[in-house]
Amino acid sequence: MYSYPVNRPETPLTRARVIATANDLAGAEGLRAVTVRRVATELQVTPMALYWHVRGKDELLDGMAESALDRVDPGVDPALPWPGGIRSLLGSILRSLCRDPIAAGLLTTRTITSEHGLEITESLLDLLRRGGFAPGPATQVARHAIASLAALAAGGSGVVVREPDGPSPERRRARERLEALPVRRYPRLVEAAGPLSEGVEREAYLALGLELLVAGIVATAPEGGDPS
Repeated sequence: MYSYPVNRPETPLTRARVIATANDLAGAEGLRAVTVRRVATELQVTPMALYWHVRGKDELLDGMAESALDRVDPGVDPALPWPGGIRSLLGSILRSLCRDPIAAGLLTTRTITSEHGLEITESLLDLLRRGGFAPGPATQVARHAIASLAALAAGGSGVVVREPDGPSPERRRARERLEALPVRRYPRLVEAAGPLSEGVEREAYLALGLELLVAGIVATAPEGGDPS
């Protein structure tokens, strides 16, 4: 039978430490590796010791999702017009999610009930209300916004990050294949062969994604919203 080492008194077990260990484990080995037993092993305690801080795997995953929002500032300058407030808040959320993309991915499947999470949601819904969105549509917009930001933080499906030393041989071949397409049939693909094969700067990709998200929210706002 496995014997769990006793946790040392100079490193007290806290909920924050349990969640941080789970995040580290997910980053190193993937989300499937995160179990109460495995986290306990990493912390050198018995699984029962963790139940003082998380009541099971579901609560452990909830805590990981909540931790992805730890660095978000829910406060928005009241002098900003509501589109500027949306941009400020969503930008803060995106920066926080980018620090831990695996935990960020959990946001679309977990229910956030921490006080900090509730403050963020309240701030987002209030900004959308100022934009003229009724509670139902505002909720849907908020859900889409968080899901979009989580996808951005994770890198996005199919996104190629530009290499600092220039295109790899594989990407150069991809460009050559695009440039060799019949120009009359694929004129736009041929002219975009360079950008398509070279990839993008990650910061530029994130900034554009945020701007597209904000523009979409503003464009779908009902008429009569508070412009201030």
